[in-house]
Amino acid sequence: MAAKNFEVIIIGAGVSGTALAYELARYTDIGSIGIIEKYEDIATLNSCATSNSQTIHVGDIETNYTLEKAAITKRTAKMVEKYCLQHDYQNKIIFSHQKMALGVGKKEVEFLLHRYEEFSELFPYLEVWNKEKLKELEPRVVFDENGDERKEDIVGIGARGEWTTVDYQKLSKSFLDNAKKESDTDVELFLNTQVQEIKKSKKRGYVVKTDNKTFYADFVVVDAGAHSLFLAHKMGFGLNLGCLPVAGSFYMTNEKMLNGKVYMIQNPKLPFAALHGDPDVLADGNTRFGPTALMLPKLERYKSGTYIDFWKTLRFDKNIAIALWKLLRESDIRNYILKNFLFEIPFINKYLFLTDARKIVPSLKLSEFKYAKGFGGVRPQVLNKDEQRLLLGEASIYTGEGVIFNMTPSPGATSCLGNAERDLKYIVKYLGKNFKEDKFKDELTDGDYCVLPQPIASQKAVVNLIRAEIQRTQEKFFQELHVGRPDADFWDKPHSKL
Repeated sequence: MAAKNFEVIIIGAGVSGTALAYELARYTDIGSIGIIEKYEDIATLNSCATSNSQTIHVGDIETNYTLEKAAITKRTAKMVEKYCLQHDYQNKIIFSHQKMALGVGKKEVEFLLHRYEEFSELFPYLEVWNKEKLKELEPRVVFDENGDERKEDIVGIGARGEWTTVDYQKLSKSFLDNAKKESDTDVELFLNTQVQEIKKSKKRGYVVKTDNKTFYADFVVVDAGAHSLFLAHKMGFGLNLGCLPVAGSFYMTNEKMLNGKVYMIQNPKLPFAALHGDPDVLADGNTRFGPTALMLPKLERYKSGTYIDFWKTLRFDKNIAIALWKLLRESDIRNYILKNFLFEIPFINKYLFLTDARKIVPSLKLSEFKYAKGFGGVRPQVLNKDEQRLLLGEASIYTGEGVIFNMTPSPGATSCLGNAERDLKYIVKYLGKNFKEDKFKDELTDGDYCVLPQPIASQKAVVNLIRAEIQRTQEKFFQELHVGRPDADFWDKPHSKL
């Protein structure tokens, strides 16, 4: 077998892996980068446009984001936007639609209005849309099947003229194409090449053995989704972690029902995304509803042969059992999981889903949508055995030995350039290379850290109750896990420029 030598090898050619390759090639003096992808093309799994909602999650309409999290997400999301505009990818890779969070009923309306008050300084472009304005902007959220106005109070907190939608598969390909244009860096892609083993070299760095080649690298980054933890376990890292794959499914309408993205308010007791409607860039703007959430015993949704990998990565024991029991004993979560399982059963699923989707489009009919076969990816949610709980934040393992393992659930695609920046800084420090930070900041960021304003204290009991539930859910389930985090001072601080 032929051997290839690189300074950095990236395993996984999705949006995270290709974003890192681009940044290393353009903003460092690293001379050689190898990208290993086991499938026939890049970004065929979760980065593929059919596997995600094609959304840039900025934090403005995602009602489960705290102000602090929104500040961090805003900075990383804007990096994707600035990259696309720099390369003239408007209406090719990045698209503009109006977007909103929709509140239905008195409690949700009150919550959204106070959330607007709290978030408007971070997102000054946000607007408040009452029912009359919604008739103009999104009429199908106002009128029922009889053409009458819905009886509930409704309000939309949203924006117009912002970049909202990305084809992440095309974005991944652009990262690789532009990385290869950097004359001082050799970037090679190896498709149809599956990694079988990573081990330390007797001389330096690592030996990466695949089914048809052997590679050598001074540094290895594994951006392989759920298989990142699978490969980490093979090397003896992250053995206190297990992986619980959560699949998302979608329903596609026969026409363009919504003019933009419409997000519902997240149930604060649920650690899963709320239903939303999105214009699908692959279907001429027809509306796609979802996602549902289904736990699957496999690491890749529409690929064969990953069931055994799932059980190996789950590493089931009493601690995993306790973590799952803690999830299921929460009635809201238990009922949500059961309901989402029923969403996968033919015939029944459409009737059940119609009830939920009518909260967004009250006039929706069974004949106007169908289950989107082949749509939806798998997000690797991590179970921490030591704490016996599910972690909703992204997970990374920094071994301190020249290898990183990244598992990036949503919004991993939105944060691809920000996550790559974090890893880049660690890599160049480890290898003794240089980071062209001024060039990076000039091209991809709006500025450095900011000091967030103090959240406005709401005196409304309903709003405080909802916020308290959000806080309890955050404390139970949300944790960013970076074993051996190299640059906590950077990553923990909200740093979006106001």
